[in-house]
Amino acid sequence: MSHIGDILIVGLKWLVIFALIGWVGWRALKNTEDDRLISKWIITAAVLPVAVWIMISTGPFFGVPMAAACGVILGVMWAPNVGGILAIPFTSLFDGGGTEIEPAPFYSIAEARRKQGRYAEALAEVEQQLVKFPNDFQGWLLLAQIQAEDLKDIAAAQTTIEKLVNQGGHAPKNVAHALNRLADWQLKFGVDLATVRETFEQIRERFPDTELAQMAAQRIAHLCGPDSVAQPREARLIPVPHLGENVGLRADFKGLELPGVDHDSVAAKLVKHLAAHPLDYEAREQLARLYVEHFARLDLATDQLEQMINHPHQPEKQIVHWLNLLADWQIRFAQDVNAARCALERIVERFPEHAAAEIARNRLRVLGLEIKGQQKSQAVKLGSYEQNLGLKKGWLAKDPPT
Repeated sequence: MSHIGDILIVGLKWLVIFALIGWVGWRALKNTEDDRLISKWIITAAVLPVAVWIMISTGPFFGVPMAAACGVILGVMWAPNVGGILAIPFTSLFDGGGTEIEPAPFYSIAEARRKQGRYAEALAEVEQQLVKFPNDFQGWLLLAQIQAEDLKDIAAAQTTIEKLVNQGGHAPKNVAHALNRLADWQLKFGVDLATVRETFEQIRERFPDTELAQMAAQRIAHLCGPDSVAQPREARLIPVPHLGENVGLRADFKGLELPGVDHDSVAAKLVKHLAAHPLDYEAREQLARLYVEHFARLDLATDQLEQMINHPHQPEKQIVHWLNLLADWQIRFAQDVNAARCALERIVERFPEHAAAEIARNRLRVLGLEIKGQQKSQAVKLGSYEQNLGLKKGWLAKDPPT
């Protein structure tokens, strides 16, 4: 039994050796550019045993020269291959070595045709790449871009974007980006607002309770809000009253009166707009500024900021901005260092790894100096100047105090 076991062990060893040799040979044959590799193996397998037999069966006077001659033949035959193996570490620095390159779409020809104004050919080039890579996001978006911006075919671009977003497997951020691009094209070329709204609603339906949905709601609010971008082609007309010629040289010139702003009316419009679009944080921030700067109601302004800060899925950048703004107002309008400190500490607590947290920590160290600087600027005596002189109408007509 022990003799049979020894035979099995030896056979297993030889099997492993032959398997290893076969694997190395297969890898070499797969990666080589030498068409004569197989013939070299056959010649080597024939010459090497002959050289060994000659050395064993003949004397050194005849065997050594014959074996050396066989070695020279094999050396000359295998020299290019051995040299190539030794040069791999150096040539890999320039050609990447034997690393397989992952296939990728090639759109440079399409971009060149597009720059030349040959849009049909550019479209064909993109479609040719999409046949090979049917799920390539960049290719589908480029196809829609050519259709919308170059061929002015919004219907075709919309169909392309719909195919893209319905493919599946794309990142939510990419899907939202594609739908936002479609909405931009629809606005640019005068598509009705109902269709544009449907495009934004797709983002909210696909990704509810996310930051992407929040941004889509923001854009929906701006379709008909105070700063509507629904008609980008129409120029905004600003009335300019005619005040006569050379008014600055006239003896009876008493100064220019700036047109007044009805802050109550502006606030009412913003409140009405927010009732219809409560997620429009730009309008809400504008209302908060109006409350604190013109109505001296820091409490109402703070309430507006807190609504936005505490709403889920708000962008981190916006939350940091609102907390810093809240700290600014506490210092500027209330001189409340504790409230300002609390606002900055909330940045550190909510985003400890964010760069804004380090900025907030640095600001906390000098917060006392901010308060002192604000108090000092308010304590400056104005002499015979009136308070808020620059905000009063007709102040240019008054003679400056001596």
